[in-house]
Amino acid sequence: MAHPDPFSAIADPNRRFLLEELRRAPRTVNELSEGLPISRPAVSQHLKALLDCNLVSVKSEGTRRIYAINAKGFDKLNLWLDQFWS
Repeated sequence: MAHPDPFSAIADPNRRFLLEELRRAPRTVNELSEGLPISRPAVSQHLKALLDCNLVSVKSEGTRRIYAINAKGFDKLNLWLDQFWS
């Protein structure tokens, strides 16, 4: 199954913020929502879009879902951007 376009996903400033936070350390939705002026359900929707694009991963620890950067998901973005520096 093909993943949605990651460029569309990172066009949203809230999603870029989430990626920047996850780059520092894996976090839960509650932890991520502390830095945004949007609701926890909205943060979850943004994370779902990033998951669908394979830019983040999630694992369950008890009742918590821990989100982290998925470095392999950035390959498509990196390949496209690298063509401008070659």
